[in-house]
Amino acid sequence: MITEAERFSTERVELCHCLRWKGMFIPAERDASVQPSNEGLFWCLYTQNCIGPDGSLAEPGDCSSSGRACYNKGHV
Repeated sequence: MITEAERFSTERVELCHCLRWKGMFIPAERDASVQPSNEGLFWCLYTQNCIGPDGSLAEPGDCSSSGRACYNKGHV
């Protein structure tokens, strides 16, 4: 069983390149003195919502596996 912090971690090198989250678009350095919110607001570039084209959730814990039919390891 993975923890919530692991489930929502965007630091995974194997993340699908189609996964998006709000923090990607905020041009600011991470402040180590502020606890990460890990709010879980993620979406898929293909579907533009929180469900990927395969019907599963679009979140780091699920979008880091090449076993997913919609997984994109290259650039979009």
